[in-house]
Amino acid sequence: MFNRNFEDESCDIVISMNGFHAFPDKKKAFKETWRVLKPGGKFIACFYIKGEKRITDWLVKNVLSKKGWFTPPFPTQEQLMNILNKLYKNIDFHVEGSMVYFSAVK
Repeated sequence: MFNRNFEDESCDIVISMNGFHAFPDKKKAFKETWRVLKPGGKFIACFYIKGEKRITDWLVKNVLSKKGWFTPPFPTQEQLMNILNKLYKNIDFHVEGSMVYFSAVK
């Protein structure tokens, strides 16, 4: 899942579109993203967050996770903001339904 061939602080930008909700080790994914970004680099992402829409939470739990397309645990909006605030600055954060869209600067 992670390409350790990237050196520390070697990327100007990391983009993850609909990826994080599928990663089994989200903590490791956040650490790896931060590791490869240069100071001032951008992390841009969108993915599912739980707790915003009951119908989507049901679909993720009862269908998408069981098929292996999504892998728990899934952060809530508040949990994700806590993670991002510890790692990044200048966070532009938007929630639309059960999807979060953000850019953050290291």
